[in-house]
Amino acid sequence: MKAVVTVTGKDRQGIIAKVSSFLWERGANIEDISQTVLGEYFAMIMIANVSQIKMELAALAKECAELGKQIGMSIYLQHEDIFNAMHNI
Repeated sequence: MKAVVTVTGKDRQGIIAKVSSFLWERGANIEDISQTVLGEYFAMIMIANVSQIKMELAALAKECAELGKQIGMSIYLQHEDIFNAMHNI
């Protein structure tokens, strides 16, 4: 099972390290990542394999949102199927 993680906000040092470490600690494996900086803004999309996590995906999504608040970013985690359905309309 895969999830799509999006991270946006003002650029600062250590964003990728914090988000990837956070996901790794919960059993997720990042399979693909794309990030860019546009002016002072950071944007990243990750594809993470979440089949080994020990919690409900909704709980992980909530924890991601909380991490985002802590580091001043917006972080959203969605099941790959939901992400695909939303973007195929």
